[in-house]
Amino acid sequence: MRALSIRQPYAELILRGIKTIEYRSRATSIVGERFWIYVPKGGTATRRQNDEANGREETAKRIWSDELAIPGTTNGGAPVPAWLMEMAEQLILDKLPRGVIVGSAVIKRVEPTSNCKMSIDAGRLPIECLYRWHLADVERLDEPRKPTRHPQPVWFRPF
Repeated sequence: MRALSIRQPYAELILRGIKTIEYRSRATSIVGERFWIYVPKGGTATRRQNDEANGREETAKRIWSDELAIPGTTNGGAPVPAWLMEMAEQLILDKLPRGVIVGSAVIKRVEPTSNCKMSIDAGRLPIECLYRWHLADVERLDEPRKPTRHPQPVWFRPF
């Protein structure tokens, strides 16, 4: 079985059933097959430190994706959900698992986003396109597993 690298906190959101779509720059043919969810060692804190060191403060301050924003939770809106507060605390305290396989899922279907720009040549692939990988049947492992093979940025065989 293959593994897919997904950074924290996105892997945790997938395991909790909150994030059901994974956005990637390429489509995949691994549809209908179960795959492992691997969380790389470097995470938000590491990226934030690297961005600060390289003078990218704006990127360094941004932890959550705009897609994860909850309408009405800012400027006096509805209270922030308990699960979000728990996730924020785990993220700030760096308590989310890293460097391990945390669960598994199945890609139900893959579709391009509506903002794909096609190349001029009719025979070429779309450029500047994101693909939605719709996830289903997500299962959390009882105990995280460390892969025996070297992890890769996208797909790899962990055992």
